[in-house]
Amino acid sequence: MSELLAGLDVLAERYPTVPMRIVITFLAVAIVSLVSWSVARLRRFPDDEVQSTVVDLAGSIAIAGSLLGAIAVVIGVWGQANTVAFALDRANVDTATFGRVLLTVGLLVGTFVFVRFLKGLISELLGGHETVSEHQLEVTYRLTQVGSYILAVLVALGLWSVDLSGLLIGAGVLGAILGLAAQQTLASIFAGFVLMFSRPFEIGDWVEIGDQEGIVSDITIVSTRIQTFDGEYMIVPNDEVSSQTINNRSKKGRLRLRVSVGVDYDTDLDRAEAVIREAISDLDELMRVPTPQVVVREFGDSSIDFEVRFWIDKPSARRRWRAKQSVIKAINAAFDREDISIPFPQRALTDRNGSLGRVDGTRTTRERHGESES
Repeated sequence: MSELLAGLDVLAERYPTVPMRIVITFLAVAIVSLVSWSVARLRRFPDDEVQSTVVDLAGSIAIAGSLLGAIAVVIGVWGQANTVAFALDRANVDTATFGRVLLTVGLLVGTFVFVRFLKGLISELLGGHETVSEHQLEVTYRLTQVGSYILAVLVALGLWSVDLSGLLIGAGVLGAILGLAAQQTLASIFAGFVLMFSRPFEIGDWVEIGDQEGIVSDITIVSTRIQTFDGEYMIVPNDEVSSQTINNRSKKGRLRLRVSVGVDYDTDLDRAEAVIREAISDLDELMRVPTPQVVVREFGDSSIDFEVRFWIDKPSARRRWRAKQSVIKAINAAFDREDISIPFPQRALTDRNGSLGRVDGTRTTRERHGESES
């Protein structure tokens, strides 16, 4: 190392005057600045991630080489080679140590460039697939980035002959302690990976998770954020999401809704069914295919109940409410026109004397008959 630096003294002998040394120093700095500016300009042109990575690698090598060369020239031209060599000898920096320093720096720079290359490769391989979201791409890249840097640090420590066994044992103990202390958080993180790759829902989907219902606004490693139909935001830990039943109402792009309506027992059921079908046939909120269905469901306490089944596309809370509102209004208007009554609950009651009365609304029919007679 000392012999290498001693060779730089030739520059001090060749340029003995201060003005010449200032000019040489200025030129060295200008060359480094020019190389950096040129690399920055070149980085703007490549459109492909792989080409950009190659430019980054070549540019980093060029900048590092020009910087080291400029430092060597400045040290030599000002006659400080012996001073630097003496300082390095005092610090026990020999040629092998200097080589390890260069290897370590090169390893870290190479890892940085490699990570940039992997980002472009991941984006090129997975970015075109509809089944892979932007968030999943970002998570994959971050995991690759962290893994690459950890591996580079371990290799660098190996270059400096650092005993990694104690470090690994300590990391294992620390990992166990952190695992016990952050059990809930780790469970959410693992559940987050499961959700991201199983993809039971996407951002913007209308979901029902347990008792919670709303639109998915964000999915992270730890939690899922849902915007309710009241405008509130709920943050649900991913471990709770994965442990509950998930109903994705937007999965197939359509949703079937049901509306129940009852008619009097004296009503002609075929006629009532035809009236309902005609009433909802022209509603814009309903899908034409599959066609709406009208079925007789059951005998109610005071009525025979129909169930109207219909579909809406691109389901959302607003579309659901509008569709149900339109169906109810259309059926009610059609029943009014056709003089079909929708009965309200009625009860027949007898008192101890055996007299019979029917509860109709809030008063018995016997009470109303008494009022009419008076």
